[in-house]
Amino acid sequence: MNSAIPLAERLRPENLDDLVGQEHLTGKGSILRNAIDKGLIPSMLLWGPPGVGKTTIANIVAHTLQLPFYQLSAISSGVKDVREVIEVAKAQSRAILFIDEIHRFNKGQQDALLGAVEKGTITLIGATTENPSFEVNAALLSRCQVYVLKALSEEALVQLLHQAMQKDEYLQQYDIELQETTALINISGGDARKLLNLFELVVQASVTDQKLVITDKLVMDIAQKRIALYDKKGEQHYDIISAFIKSMRGSDPNGAVYWLARMIEGGEDVKFIARRMLIFASEDIGNANANALLLANATFDAVTKIGYPEARIILSQCATYLASSAKSNASYAAIGAALQAVQQYGDLPVPLHIRNAPTKLMKNLDYGKGYKYAHSFEGSFAEQEYLPEMLSGTAFYEPGQNAREEELRRFLKAKWKDKYGY
Repeated sequence: MNSAIPLAERLRPENLDDLVGQEHLTGKGSILRNAIDKGLIPSMLLWGPPGVGKTTIANIVAHTLQLPFYQLSAISSGVKDVREVIEVAKAQSRAILFIDEIHRFNKGQQDALLGAVEKGTITLIGATTENPSFEVNAALLSRCQVYVLKALSEEALVQLLHQAMQKDEYLQQYDIELQETTALINISGGDARKLLNLFELVVQASVTDQKLVITDKLVMDIAQKRIALYDKKGEQHYDIISAFIKSMRGSDPNGAVYWLARMIEGGEDVKFIARRMLIFASEDIGNANANALLLANATFDAVTKIGYPEARIILSQCATYLASSAKSNASYAAIGAALQAVQQYGDLPVPLHIRNAPTKLMKNLDYGKGYKYAHSFEGSFAEQEYLPEMLSGTAFYEPGQNAREEELRRFLKAKWKDKYGY
């Protein structure tokens, strides 16, 4: 036992059976597990929030297949480091190169991987918290399988805590009762690594000869005093972006610009900030103010061209505008409801009258028959069914309670009368 090693590292699983969470990828019969069992591992990108198992899965792959394993961090490594690993790997029949935070590699650094990945000199496993479609160049992306990791459930996080008490030699020395876990889970933000290291910090700060009862108050008291001891390697980054988004959502431009300043002062990637505002403009403002998306998109384009320090002004303009705008999550809720319907009802048939009919056979099968071309009718509107029969009358989009969407509601009500309950 080496208690100098963080608890999360001491408990890192060495096989898939001990991994908590990500059953859709690593459970019995899952796609990634099958690939590992067959020894046919493709180069891959593991995309998901921090602390959900990306590094662990990479280690398990190497351990299970007994392959040479090289690890680089995109924060501290450059093209030279990548090329050195590739040269070493050439002398071996097969090796795994794991790159943490691969989204932070620039185009030149990513291009340095292409040849080795294509020739099979290395099997690349990249970990990223950012959408690979945005941050990984198309050539490298096309050579990798993308696996999406999900946030860990509260049940899984509690399971990790109990697993730690049962398996870790250091924690086994103490009589610990997990009376409450809410504070541990909330402070860690769903990050298993952060959760376990915080748990160990609480134990270390509270041990006595008596039974140690973990309560929310105890956790909060210790965390507030010693948060710096476990908030390492940029994890606060996620807390600050959360505060930034929530300030804009709460219509507080002052809070938004303060957290923006914190990110700028910390050297945050200008595109990361702009991308979050672009998403926010649609998710939290939407049709309440369609100009928000236009401004956010223009902001992303402008700051990408300009960079710091001048980009701070553009970011501030956009953040204060978004914070001061009317809000609506109606579009976000609409696609969520529609996706739920698709998952619940499966592939419902497209009504015949709105099917495409490019061939004579399709026309003979009544594809497109009875379709009303909207522009041929008054007001460019013709009442007809656009949903599958089973979902007829289902309102996925419910306009928000703001001036612009109330106008949209009146427009839809005039067209559809009582069909969708507008």
